[in-house]
Amino acid sequence: MITVKNGVPDPKVKEAVIFPFDNVSFPYSTGLKLTLIQGKTPGTANPIVLREGPDGSPDSRQVRFYGTIIPIDGELRMWYMASAKDDTAGQRICYATSKDGINWEKPNLGLVEYNGNKNNNLVEMKGKNPDPGNAETNALPVLYDPEDPDPTRRFKLGMEAGRYGNNFAVAFSPDGLQWTEYAGNPVAPPMEHTGLIKFNGCYYVNGQDEFGSHGSQYGRSRKLVTFASYDFINWTQASCLGLRRDPIEPNPTYSEWNVQEEVHLGAGLWDRGNVILGIYDIWHGTPTGDRKDITMDLGLVVTNDVLHVREPVPDFKIVPAYEEAEQDKASGVTLSHGQGMANVGDKTFVWYELWGGGAGIRLATWERDRIGYFQIFKPDFVLCPLPEPHAITCPIETDNNKNEITVNVDGLSEHCSIIVELLDERFQPIPGYSGNDCIPLSKSGLKETITWKNHKDTSRINGAFRMKVNFSGIRPEDAKLYALYVS
Repeated sequence: MITVKNGVPDPKVKEAVIFPFDNVSFPYSTGLKLTLIQGKTPGTANPIVLREGPDGSPDSRQVRFYGTIIPIDGELRMWYMASAKDDTAGQRICYATSKDGINWEKPNLGLVEYNGNKNNNLVEMKGKNPDPGNAETNALPVLYDPEDPDPTRRFKLGMEAGRYGNNFAVAFSPDGLQWTEYAGNPVAPPMEHTGLIKFNGCYYVNGQDEFGSHGSQYGRSRKLVTFASYDFINWTQASCLGLRRDPIEPNPTYSEWNVQEEVHLGAGLWDRGNVILGIYDIWHGTPTGDRKDITMDLGLVVTNDVLHVREPVPDFKIVPAYEEAEQDKASGVTLSHGQGMANVGDKTFVWYELWGGGAGIRLATWERDRIGYFQIFKPDFVLCPLPEPHAITCPIETDNNKNEITVNVDGLSEHCSIIVELLDERFQPIPGYSGNDCIPLSKSGLKETITWKNHKDTSRINGAFRMKVNFSGIRPEDAKLYALYVS
C-alpha cells in the first residue's frame, strides 16, 4: 500500500493521484499557474443521457438526479428520482444501468406493482412506507460497501423522506434493488444531502444547513455540513461546517432566504484515495429572494479528510448553467448535482440535472483526469531573478517501494519535456533519482511512465520520498501537467 503523508489523515491507498488543484498533496509550486477546465463546449448544452419514460411509466413526468452512479463489476449502476404524470404519491426511486455512461437501460426489475403490473424499473422499499414503490425520497445517495460482513447491508442508502419529517433516514440492501428501512429511523437531523462516503472506516454524509443550526449560527444561508457514523446507524447529532460562501463575519449576515451566495445540497463525492473530489451547486441569490430568479452553476471542491472542504479556484463554474437548452424558464437558469462522477475509459464523466425540472439527466465530459493543470506562468514584471518553474508533492511512503510513477501531461515534444526527480522528506535529492538521472519525458499521454537512467521504479528508495516536477526544453511553457500517479 501507498501512504500519502499529507497529515489529514495520511490515507493508505493502492494508487496515489496528485492533482495540481489539490494543494495538500501538491503543496509547493513556483512559476506555475493553475487552470481549471469547464466540462462544456462553449455555446452548447451538454447531451441528455437519460430521459423521461413513456406515458404509464413511473418516470413519465420527471427524471431527477438527486441520486447516485456507481461503477460495479464493469457496469455503471444508477439510482435516480422520478415522478409520473397524474401520480400524486411523490418521488419514486428508479434504477438504470450502462456500460459506457452514455447509453442507459431501464431494466424490468419486476419488483413493485405499478399501474397494474410489475414491468418497470422501480426498486423496492420495505418499512414504514405503506407503498413499497414510493419512498417519498428527495435525496438518495447510495453507498456500495462490499466489505460489510453482513451481506444484507452491502448497499446503504441515506434518504430525506417526508414520513420522517425530512430527518435523515437510512436503508439497507443486499443488491441495491430490494431495500429495507432501518426500524429506528430517523437517525440524524434534517438536511438536504447528496454526499455519502466511507473513509478510513467511518461513514460520512454531507448536505446543506440552511437554518444556521449546525456548524454555524450565521443566519439562514445554505452551508455544507457533514455528519459521521461508524456503523451507519448511530450518527453524530452535531455536524462539522465544511464550506460556506455567504458573507463571513464581521461582514453583514442575513436572516432572509435566497438572497446571497450559498452552497446548495452539499457536495456529491468521488473518492480518489488520497483526495476526494466533489461537485456542488453554486447558488446565486437574488435581492428579491424569489426562487424563480435564482441561478445555479456547478462548482468543484476538494477535501483530504471529508470534513474540511475547499474550492481550488473560488466560484469557478466547472459546468456553467447559462447556455443549457430546454431549461424551465420559470425556475431561472439552474443546474444541480447528485453523486455521479467517474472515470470511464479515457474520459472523466460528471452527471447532473436541470434543477428547474424536466430535460432528463445530462453529462459533462473531460479527457481522463484532465480537470485542471499546471502550466508555466511568466509575470510581466519581476524585481529579481526567479527560480526555475517546478512543483513539489507531499511525502509519499510505500510498503514494498517497487512502485511506478506515471504522469498525465499534454503539450510535450522534442522542444518541451517533463523531468521528475525524487527528494527525501527534507527536500534533498535521492541518489540515482535526481533531475540529471531522470530520462526527460517528451511524449504526451494520459499515463506516461517516468524512468531514470538506472531505475524503472522506486525499488531502491528507503523511506518516504517527494516528487519534484520540472518543466524543461526550449519551449517549457507548452507543457500542461494534469496529474501524477504512484501505483
